[in-house]
Amino acid sequence: MGENKLRITIIGSGIAGLCSAIALQKQPNVDVQLFERAPKLQEVGASIALGPNGMRTLERLGVVEALDDSLAFRNKSGYPMIYRHWKTNEVISVDEHHSAVETRYQTARFYRVHLQQALASHIDPARLHFNKTFASVDSVPETDSLLVAYTDGTKVETDILLGADGIRSAVRQHFVPTSAPKWTGWVAFRTVFDASRVAHIPGALDEAYHWWGPDRTFFSSRLGADLFTIVGGYHGDPHAEDAAYRHATWNSPGDVEVLKGFYRDWNSVVKAMIDAAPDVRQYPNTFAAGLASWVLGDGRVTLAGDSAHAHGGAFAAGGSLAADDAYAFARAVAHVMPPEVSPSGARIEEALKLYEATRKAHTDRVLAIVHQGNKKMVERVGKTETDEELRARMMGRSDPFWIHEHDVDAAFAQAVAQIYDGDDDRARL
Repeated sequence: MGENKLRITIIGSGIAGLCSAIALQKQPNVDVQLFERAPKLQEVGASIALGPNGMRTLERLGVVEALDDSLAFRNKSGYPMIYRHWKTNEVISVDEHHSAVETRYQTARFYRVHLQQALASHIDPARLHFNKTFASVDSVPETDSLLVAYTDGTKVETDILLGADGIRSAVRQHFVPTSAPKWTGWVAFRTVFDASRVAHIPGALDEAYHWWGPDRTFFSSRLGADLFTIVGGYHGDPHAEDAAYRHATWNSPGDVEVLKGFYRDWNSVVKAMIDAAPDVRQYPNTFAAGLASWVLGDGRVTLAGDSAHAHGGAFAAGGSLAADDAYAFARAVAHVMPPEVSPSGARIEEALKLYEATRKAHTDRVLAIVHQGNKKMVERVGKTETDEELRARMMGRSDPFWIHEHDVDAAFAQAVAQIYDGDDDRARL
């Protein structure tokens, strides 16, 4: 245990890692350090959405600039998502908020780089360490701590390790080697470009749309800073040895002409958006099964974001889930080990269990629905779906309001009440 402060090491500088660092650095008895394998902060990807829960958490963390219209795009209609028919372009259904959601908290879409930059600006640069690829972690009984090793030979002693290193988490696989992610059969073709390129398309800059077809979908949305994104894709059988794109790699170059071929029979609006795209990149979608527990490494290691629940980006919920994980983790640490309490191995494990009790049941529910949806998607590959069946599927889709409007503070309070049964002096909010 550190002589003066609780030492917390975070692996990964994505949404989960950055939000965790922001929250933890505010605690006077915590020394938090963030280790990133890249040579600098660089987000790989295109767009990211945050629901009301994620937007509220950004505000709790003090990242209020991310709620501003200059970075965040919100549908003018106020609907989180609008679903359209692939051929007729008609609106078939919409998602709606189920509670009173203030405008600044309504579902927003960002260019991932801009959101990461906003988060990073709130972190003391001295806490960020680059070119550090996680290799292993071992317990050190003599000092009641952990020793984290990196591939460059660096070794750092710490009290808690938080793996926030994404869907291919090396930290998760260090403890659960069988948890490597698997391909869902979907490869997304994504791109971000200047919004002016689609200004001639009626309504394109006003709303985010999700078109559904018999064998694929298409998404478009304006982003903050006058940017625009489209997402198309290929759906195949992940178990087929000859499946196209089986060996596609994340953020690899794609071909706009191939994307046009995927949607050659779709409505004119979708085709016009693809025509406007200057380029496209490929992102194979993956997922992993949920873990039996998030408390690892003799009670000193845990996970956040895609490292904890590798759900593959469904429901555009990954960013908000990661932010809420980070916030709940920091709350659990502060609750169990406030400044006046001397931290110990038992206290650390208690904090990680409180964090798990706050988050895991919720994310396990998300994973169960996502995995079932992936299974149904694979079952439809190669089969013919009638228009009537498609419309019924669109109308019968899962309503994700409970994900996007989840109250992490209420979940934390419930976890505290369940664990301490109202009697422990730490059961205070």
